[in-house]
Amino acid sequence: MLSSYAGAQLGVWLAHGEGMFKLKNTSLNYKIAATFTYPEYPGNPNDSDFAVAALHSTDGRHLAIMPHIERSLFAWNWPYYPTDRKQKDEVSPWFEAFVNARKWVEKVASQN
Repeated sequence: MLSSYAGAQLGVWLAHGEGMFKLKNTSLNYKIAATFTYPEYPGNPNDSDFAVAALHSTDGRHLAIMPHIERSLFAWNWPYYPTDRKQKDEVSPWFEAFVNARKWVEKVASQN
């Protein structure tokens, strides 16, 4: 779902009163799908260990994600969206995650 975002830095809505990852082992023991910008607040708004924003299962079937990408699908949803892109983008870059998920489901379904 997130593989096409490798190296990307995107804004996203956060609503974190309680949703932090508390991880007992080193970061190498986890399948980290996404991290916050940097480990300190405000780059890591909920103080998650290793600045983790998302984890995935080994087989890719499960994704636990703390940022609310579903609240960031359109430019008008964002508190700030680059002016030079706002008129061009029908949807925000986060929409691609849901397209990726659909393609993955279709691929898995066709294999069964």
